[in-house]
Amino acid sequence: MSGLACAPVSRAAGLVENGEFTMNSRDFADIAAMMMAEAGISLNEGKANLVYSRLAKRLRVLGLRGFGEYCALVQSPDGTTERQEMVAALTTNVTRFFREPHHFEHLKTRVLPPMLARAKQGARVRLWSSACSSGQEPYSIALTLLSLMPDAASYDIKILATDIDPNMVAAGHAGVYESSLLEPVPAALRSRWFAPAAARADAFQVAPELRALVSFRRLKLIGHWPMQGSFQVIFCRNVVIYFENDTQEKIWSRMLPLLDAQGALYIGHSERVSGPAERDLRSDGITIYRPQASPAKP
Repeated sequence: MSGLACAPVSRAAGLVENGEFTMNSRDFADIAAMMMAEAGISLNEGKANLVYSRLAKRLRVLGLRGFGEYCALVQSPDGTTERQEMVAALTTNVTRFFREPHHFEHLKTRVLPPMLARAKQGARVRLWSSACSSGQEPYSIALTLLSLMPDAASYDIKILATDIDPNMVAAGHAGVYESSLLEPVPAALRSRWFAPAAARADAFQVAPELRALVSFRRLKLIGHWPMQGSFQVIFCRNVVIYFENDTQEKIWSRMLPLLDAQGALYIGHSERVSGPAERDLRSDGITIYRPQASPAKP
């Protein structure tokens, strides 16, 4: 990546020091620039301790002596894999089943019924979990679908689940969760759509019918989007808060043309739609937006 080369070994005094490694301001600036370029995530020096603690683990694994060496590796032609590891280490993956329950209640009562009625007539239905983490969000969407239509996998209904972190994509694809993580899942859905995991004690795996509804893919929200066609539902929650304002506005503006005229956009509790897309969406509940042309709430 041009313009991001690490400084020589004679770097400035430490920004973070604990006796094991030193991370100076230039190291941090290099890492912050790479995170912006790779993931659109903005880091300021107030995050230095967090960056240090998460990446120090990578330095130990790699046997490196300091952050200067780490920057040199990550930006080298051989650093592609480690760049992914860096992004994964610095990406927050806080998630749980049915997080922000009002979104799933709205989805179940206001959005899905007419959508599933059309699906029964042969219509194509697509939903997108755009920052899916380890899969709890898209599986919560699928469970909400199955609560209304247990045979949903027999119709042209698909959930696209994407995330920048390939480790999270792999975890979602595997669909294995400790029993404690399933506590937010209603008992009836839990017993029907999960089974004890064969290879792990006290863990459960998603049932084939649940798994069939969700396709996991790696995707950078600031990169190329290969999807074609529209989505009736888009979940983009608790991810754009890590982007600068202009990047947030670009994300919303790119999502709007992909949202069906009768569709719904769900965003995080501390997020707001901003920029040009704001004028074309209306609120339909707390952090829920629908296109201006879609029917208003009765």
